[in-house]
Amino acid sequence: MIRGFFRLLGLLLLAGGFIFMVYDGARWVADQTLRFTRFGDFWNDIHQSSQTAFHAWVESHAPWLWNKVIQIVLDQPVFAVMGIAGILLMLLFRPRKPLIGYSRS
Repeated sequence: MIRGFFRLLGLLLLAGGFIFMVYDGARWVADQTLRFTRFGDFWNDIHQSSQTAFHAWVESHAPWLWNKVIQIVLDQPVFAVMGIAGILLMLLFRPRKPLIGYSRS
C-alpha cells in the first residue's frame, strides 16, 4: 500500500517535471530566449512563508546545509528537480522481483 502511494507520488512528480519542461520550452519558442523556471522561484510562487520558515529551521539546526546543499537545489530548474525526485521515488519503491521456484506465502 505504501509502496504504491510513493510510486504514485513519483509518477506525479515526473509528470509535473514534464509539464514544466514543456512550459519552459513554450516560453523559449515565444520569447526566443532560453530561461528556465528555478525551483526556488516556483516554491516562492506557491507558498513563500513556508520557504522562509524552512530556511529559518535549517539555519537553526545545520547552517552549513543551506549554502552547500539546499541553495544549490533551489537554483536548479523545476523540471530537473521534480524529474529526478520522481525517478528516485519510482526506483526506490518499485515492485519486488519474483523469486523463481519459491512462493512467498
